[in-house]
Amino acid sequence: MVTGLLNALADNPVLTLFLLVGIGMLVGRIKAGGVSLGAAAVLFAGIILAAWGIAEGIVIEIPPQLGTLGLTLFTFAIGVQSGPNFFHVLRTAAGPLAIMLAVLVVGAGAGLGVGRALGMDPAMIAGTFAGAVTNTPALAAAGNAAAVAGNPDGVAIATVGYAVAYLYGVIGMLFFCLLALRYRRSDKDAPSPLINRTVRVEREDAPELGDIAERVGGEMKFSRLRRGETGPITRPSRTDKIYKDDLVTVVGTQDAVNQVIHELGHSSSHSLIEDRKFLDFRRITVSDPKLAGRTVAELDVDSKFGATISRVRRGDVDMVGTPDLVLQQGDRVRVVAPTGRMAEISKFFGDSAHGLSSINPVAMGLGMAVGIIIGEWAIPLPGGSTFSIGAAAGTLIVGLIFGRIGRIKGFVTAMPFTATAVLSELGLLVFLAQAGTRAGGQIANAFSGGDWWKILVTGFVITTIVGFGMYASMRWIVKMGGTRLSGLLGGLQTQPAVLAFANERTGADPRVTLGYAMVYPVAMIVKIFIAQFLGGL
Repeated sequence: MVTGLLNALADNPVLTLFLLVGIGMLVGRIKAGGVSLGAAAVLFAGIILAAWGIAEGIVIEIPPQLGTLGLTLFTFAIGVQSGPNFFHVLRTAAGPLAIMLAVLVVGAGAGLGVGRALGMDPAMIAGTFAGAVTNTPALAAAGNAAAVAGNPDGVAIATVGYAVAYLYGVIGMLFFCLLALRYRRSDKDAPSPLINRTVRVEREDAPELGDIAERVGGEMKFSRLRRGETGPITRPSRTDKIYKDDLVTVVGTQDAVNQVIHELGHSSSHSLIEDRKFLDFRRITVSDPKLAGRTVAELDVDSKFGATISRVRRGDVDMVGTPDLVLQQGDRVRVVAPTGRMAEISKFFGDSAHGLSSINPVAMGLGMAVGIIIGEWAIPLPGGSTFSIGAAAGTLIVGLIFGRIGRIKGFVTAMPFTATAVLSELGLLVFLAQAGTRAGGQIANAFSGGDWWKILVTGFVITTIVGFGMYASMRWIVKMGGTRLSGLLGGLQTQPAVLAFANERTGADPRVTLGYAMVYPVAMIVKIFIAQFLGGL
C-alpha cells in the first residue's frame, strides 16, 4: 500500500505539489512555544517525502520548471510590491551592503580553511558553500568552475556538498531570523502612525500654510480650514494665510503633526471632520486602470473637483497623500471634497472591488519574460567561463523597476497590493514544495557517501558565521530594527523560506519585505562569484 501511494505521487507531480502545500501549511500553523514554521514547513514536508521515496527505491520529485515558475512569480511580485520604497531605502544601504560582502567573504574563507583541513575536494567545498548559503545559481557556478578547472566530476561532487549543507543552511538562518524577531518590539524604525488633529491657531503674524509645511517637513497635509468658530469649512491651499483663532485640520505622521501644533498653537477640542455640512470625506478604491501609475499631483483632483487626497491606504499601511506618491490599482484613497461632488469623484476613481484583484497580466507577462531573459544571460568571466544571475534575481530586478515607475506612458507597470500578495504567496509555496523534493532526494543520496560529516561541519561553520556575523553587525553596529533585519537575513540567504517565516511572525510587516529586497540581488551576485572562485581552485 505504501509503495503504491509513493508510486502514485511519483507519477503525478501536480498531485504531489498540492498535497505538500496542503499538508505543509497544516503543519506550519502548529505553534510550539509561540513559534510556528509557517510556509517553511512545505519545504521540510517535501524533503521528508522525497527522502522516504528514495528509501523505498522511488524517486519523487516535482519538475524543476514548476519550481522556476513559482520562484519567478514570487520574486517578481515581491519586486513590484517593494519597488515604490526600495530605491529610497537603497540610498541609505551602502553600509549594510558593504558589511554583507565582508561577512560572506569571511564565511567563505572559514569554510575553505575547514574544508581543506578535513581533506575535502575544492568542488565539494564550493558546493558546500552554495548549500550553506542556499543558493542554487551559486551551485551551478561552482560546478561549472570545477569542470573548467579540469575536474570532470566537479558538478556531481559540488551537488553532494550542496545537498548535505542545504538543510542546516535553512534551519540555521531560521534560528538567526528568530533571534532578530525576538527584539523587534524595541524597533525604532517603525513607521510613525498617521493621525489627524484640529489645531487652534494662536499666531498673529498670518503665516502661509505652504511656509509652515516646508518648515515642518515630514509627511503631512492640511485638509480643512475654518475661519473662527462658525465660518464655513473650506479646503485650504498652500497659499492660504491663517489668522489667530482659525481652526485647521492637519493629517500626517505623529511627529509631523506634533510639529505643526507646536508651530501654530494648540490642539483643539473641536473636530472639523465631524462637521460634514460643507466638506465630506470618503474612502474610495482606485479601480480605473487609467489612473494606476500616476502621482497624486497628476490626477489634479484639486482643480477638477475642488478635492484633496489626504491619505492613501495600500494593504494595511496608511500613507500621506503627498503630491509625488504614485498610486496603484487597488489603493484606497481618502478624499476630502465638497459634499455634493462625492458621487462624481467616486465615478472618477472607479471605486470597484475589481481593482483589488486585477493581476495586470500584460505587465506580469512582459515583466517576467524580460526578467527571465536578464537572469539567464550568460555573463563572461576571466578564463573563458560564464555565469548567470538566475531567473529569480532577474525577475526581482525587473519587478522593482516596474513597481517604482508605475507607468510608461499608457502602459501600467504596477499591480494592486492585494494581487502581488496573492501571487507572491502562491509562487513561494510552489517553489518550496519543488525545492523540498529536490533537496530530499539529493540528501538521501549524499548520506550514502563517506564525506557527509565533513560537509556538515564545513556547512555549519559557513552558515553560522554568515548568519551570526550579519545578525550581530546589523543589530549592534548599524542599529537596525529586528523586523527589517529578519527580512534582510532572508535576502542575505536568498532563501524565501526565511522570508515566509518572518512574514508569518510579523503579520507581513512591509519592513520585512524591504529588508529582503534591499540585499537579495547583491547577495545573489556576490555568492555566485565566491562559488565560482572556490570551485576553480
